[in-house]
Amino acid sequence: MASNTSAACESCRFFDDHKLNGGQAVGDEGLCRFNPPVSQPEPKSPGLWPVVASKDWCGHFTAEMSAAE
Repeated sequence: MASNTSAACESCRFFDDHKLNGGQAVGDEGLCRFNPPVSQPEPKSPGLWPVVASKDWCGHFTAEMSAAE
């Protein structure tokens, strides 16, 4: 896997461009939509999607993965 340069978050079907209220991407950051939002320590705090860099990667990446898998 380490030799596959396309195995990056930006190539993953679960990578979502991180947008601000103005609709502009924030640097090379994005949101990982593979898992549900991460809960926060305070009960009234909303859950947050993990923020990842476009060149990051994880063990969930598979180029052929479909949303149903």
